[in-house]
Amino acid sequence: MVGSDGVDKGLAIGQRPGEAAQALTAILQTQYLRYIIIFTWSIGLFAVVGWNTALTWFVATLSAGALRGAFERRLSGRVGAGWGLVFPAVATVTTAVWAAAPLISWFSGHPFGQELAVALLISGHVLVFTQLRSSPRQAMVISSPYSLAAVFIMASLWGGPLFWPFMALVPFTAAGLFVLVMMTMLREQRIRAFQEHQAHLIEELESARDKANAASEAKSSFLGVISHELRTPMNGVLGAAQLMSATRLEATQREYLSIIRNSGDNLLSLLNDILDMTKIEAGKMTFEVVDVNVDELNRRVTGPFEAQAESKGLTFVSEFQGEIPAVVRGDPLRVCQVLHNLLSNAVKFTDAGQVRYDVAARRISDTRACFDFRVTDSGSGIAPRDLERLFQPFTQVDASSTRRFGGTGLGLTIARRMANIMGGDITVQSTLGQGSVFTLTLEAEVVEWAPVQAAEVIDAVVEGGERLNVLVVEDHPVNRMILEAWMGSAGHAITAAENGLLAVEAAATQRFDLIIMDVNMPVMDGLTATRMIRDADGPNQGTPVVVLSASARSEDHQAGLDAGADAYLNKPIDFAALAGLMGRVGGGREALRTAAEQGQNAVAA
Repeated sequence: MVGSDGVDKGLAIGQRPGEAAQALTAILQTQYLRYIIIFTWSIGLFAVVGWNTALTWFVATLSAGALRGAFERRLSGRVGAGWGLVFPAVATVTTAVWAAAPLISWFSGHPFGQELAVALLISGHVLVFTQLRSSPRQAMVISSPYSLAAVFIMASLWGGPLFWPFMALVPFTAAGLFVLVMMTMLREQRIRAFQEHQAHLIEELESARDKANAASEAKSSFLGVISHELRTPMNGVLGAAQLMSATRLEATQREYLSIIRNSGDNLLSLLNDILDMTKIEAGKMTFEVVDVNVDELNRRVTGPFEAQAESKGLTFVSEFQGEIPAVVRGDPLRVCQVLHNLLSNAVKFTDAGQVRYDVAARRISDTRACFDFRVTDSGSGIAPRDLERLFQPFTQVDASSTRRFGGTGLGLTIARRMANIMGGDITVQSTLGQGSVFTLTLEAEVVEWAPVQAAEVIDAVVEGGERLNVLVVEDHPVNRMILEAWMGSAGHAITAAENGLLAVEAAATQRFDLIIMDVNMPVMDGLTATRMIRDADGPNQGTPVVVLSASARSEDHQAGLDAGADAYLNKPIDFAALAGLMGRVGGGREALRTAAEQGQNAVAA
């Protein structure tokens, strides 16, 4: 009645099984059911014919089932090759063994024998048609031994009083089997229709997905190539503008040149954003994991924006809470890039009030810590409906901000995706008219735990009380004021210049003990100015020069030294390092270079 193995695995891909294969599949799906049915039938036979006959039928039925199972397993892979009719034939022969049970019971002479025989005949038909309800023709063939047993019993009743009562069971049983088959076929038809519709939808979705992926890859590749190719001519434009700034120009020409440089810098920034976005989408964004001094990281983050906020009349507040590690493992460049984006937006879109930078850290374990970097502004805020699209690429909440401040709308998108790649996230809370709070959450491996110590007061006094004549070249008025105030407190004489050209002019007429030169400035940058001072036959050709820059890249450091500088300091300025360099000025350029190299080696160690 029921078999042991599946059959669909023997069919070719895409081939629909025929009715014979369907019948066999149904037979094979309930292999353990046969043993339960055989056991229950054996108990019934034992009650009417005794254990000898019942045991004989039990063993014969199990043996026939075992032989059929072995035969089916041997030939199951050949169903699709014309062997499909063999399996129902084998099942029919096996059913003949089962059909002996109602005959044995009927002719047992036991008072309950005839009732048991009728029950076994009906249950036998029901079992076959239940298993093969989707293949009624096969069910009729395989159940034919039961039908023959019924005919034989009817023949024995011919002319007797039980003939017609027995005959009355035939249409009753047939009607039940017909309803079972019809309901099953209707149900399976609906299932097949649903599956075909579902398969069609899946195919369409997969096709749409493939097209979308191809379009996205093409877009990313195009943007990456275009952005990369545009950088080359843009570097040429900025380089030529930089060289032109060193020539004699009229005031109007310098104004035009300043516009060219500022516009070029903005365009270069946009190209960098597009390149970063394409790298992220392509999975090619690289991250470097190194030891990071948390205190130094925070100074690098806040330094540029303290001055920007103060120049706009804003209050910049930074606060650190919790158990902050001294050294962690991470990518300081990418973390700074994300935080710089958040702080830049906060300063850019805040017209009055304050900008806060809060760092909260908590210990997860002895080797891990979680950081919450919060940037809070008092700007106009963001409407709840706009928060959902805030991190979408090429999207700006307020279209007027694009005209006012520029930008591609990629900054926050890049920041969040970088945070996600580093295992963190960026969340935002905002209230219209009150401001916004952006939070960068990151976990990091802790290298060294240390308590947060109060900042040591560093003065600019040179050993021996020597007073230096210092030229400070800085375009940002706040940064220039801080340097003047710090050095002036120690009695040093300060001459200030707001760009490289003015610095070259001052160095041509006055002797200085030390020149502190910012790198990025309008009119003339610091590297060009340093080269001109070194190349000129003036009083400061051999004066020590310390260049300042917000860039921490080693190639930028080397570019400063190649231009003629003797030391390179990152912004925000480490006043302890600057004080150390000032103490070596008396020894000339070589002493300053040696002090700078010793400081770099100490940091590297």
